[in-house]
Amino acid sequence: MFTLFDPKKQRLPIKIWLKSVEEIETDCLNQALNLSNLPFAFQHIALMPDTHVGYGMPIGGVLATTDVIIPNAVGVDIGCGMSFVATDVEYKVLETTTRNGLTLKEHLVNKLLEKIPTGFSHRKKDVPSSLIDDFKTQAAKDKALVPNLVKELDAAYKQLGTLGGGNHFIEIQRDEEDKLCLMVHSGSRNIGYKIAETFNNIAKANYSKWAHPDFNTSSNLWYLPIDSKEGETYLRWLNFALSFARDNRALMQKIVLSKLEETLKLAGINSFSITMSANAHHNYAALEKHFGQNVWVHRKGAIRANKGEYGIVPGAMGRPSYIVSGLANSDAFNSAPHGAGRVLSRKAARRTFDAKELATELDKRGVLLGVSRVKNVIDEHFRAYKPIDEVMENAKDLVEPIKKVEAIAVIKGD
Repeated sequence: MFTLFDPKKQRLPIKIWLKSVEEIETDCLNQALNLSNLPFAFQHIALMPDTHVGYGMPIGGVLATTDVIIPNAVGVDIGCGMSFVATDVEYKVLETTTRNGLTLKEHLVNKLLEKIPTGFSHRKKDVPSSLIDDFKTQAAKDKALVPNLVKELDAAYKQLGTLGGGNHFIEIQRDEEDKLCLMVHSGSRNIGYKIAETFNNIAKANYSKWAHPDFNTSSNLWYLPIDSKEGETYLRWLNFALSFARDNRALMQKIVLSKLEETLKLAGINSFSITMSANAHHNYAALEKHFGQNVWVHRKGAIRANKGEYGIVPGAMGRPSYIVSGLANSDAFNSAPHGAGRVLSRKAARRTFDAKELATELDKRGVLLGVSRVKNVIDEHFRAYKPIDEVMENAKDLVEPIKKVEAIAVIKGD
């Protein structure tokens, strides 16, 4: 970690978990400088080892604020995060047992693709949800401010248990003891996107009511005072989206475990145990105490890493991932990286990489790719991301790795 601070350019220092400033994109660094000059930013800015340019704020950025909350410092996929379970089953049973000409690994991937909508697809029927039911009652009073969101809640029932696209995935994995593990990466789907978009627009439209003379209006970091009606309403919808994202992952994980149970029975394995589990958001804001003060910590592409707290740091498609234990590094506001971090944009990746080459390399590594067309996920090529072990080396004072897992199958939304 090193600290970047030029009093002529910055109000606050920037602490960066990389070897040197040369490792940071110019646009990412400029966004971090914007954060450091926010009049309500607190103490310093923290950039994780996977940091790269985002919208308004770097991905892999941690920002603490006093008295305000910033929708674009949370991001459009509120509550995006990971869930993980480890089992006591030997992973090889999925690769050495066949059924109707398919390995059980292929059989399981096919069943999951049938049961879990990916990409832009939603479910055809509503999924029962007490979370949405209860929140609709609370949200009725917000109809004057956010009528579009109140209406959008009806569509949210069909978004539960759906994967989405982009960097979201379901992985079937093996750990270093050759035991079978499962990982799900997804967020709050379209309802989260709508919440983020709506409240960013509200913050921008109402800025004149709470304008700060030192705020840079070109930063795209429009903010809401916590004690304003708009801020209070955003917090309520933010917390709903976080719960929705967790429920979304939980339902997918339940489906994966159910289909795994059915699949293992084909190999004569009638029961298995979960030996470990973890779940972590990496796009959110929360009120926390740091450096003796209660502040709003925005983690955009970063996980919380309190002492001993489990976290998940996934690698790029077909590359290793890590389950970690937090070290409560106060300089990072008790945070850690959320993944490998892009080094190429999606457009650049599509220009650079070849679908056939990607499929061949994954096959050599024994990774089954569950997509309709490989070229549709070429922007998720592992070389478009930083090497995960490099990220982990730079994060060694943030988290301690406790389990390394390798993918044997990856389902992506295309």
